[in-house]
Amino acid sequence: MELSIRDAKARFTEAAAAAARGERVVVTKHGRPFVELVPARTGAGMDFDKAAIVRRALGLEGVRVTLPADFDDPAFSRRALGLEE
Repeated sequence: MELSIRDAKARFTEAAAAAARGERVVVTKHGRPFVELVPARTGAGMDFDKAAIVRRALGLEGVRVTLPADFDDPAFSRRALGLEE
């Protein structure tokens, strides 16, 4: 779908719906492409089901990770990297 800026303003709901469906929506200015409407990306986040499948495939299903109590202390990072003064 290609619309002039004026048409895009008048038919914004229609253009936004088309973009959300995956249709390419180009807004033109003086007959030249100016902007393109694209659907918003949703936050991917962590896919725990996929992670569980990968853990099983790698044989890591029973592996547990424990972090020291001072893990978030900047001094811990310096010690772990061997940067103690």
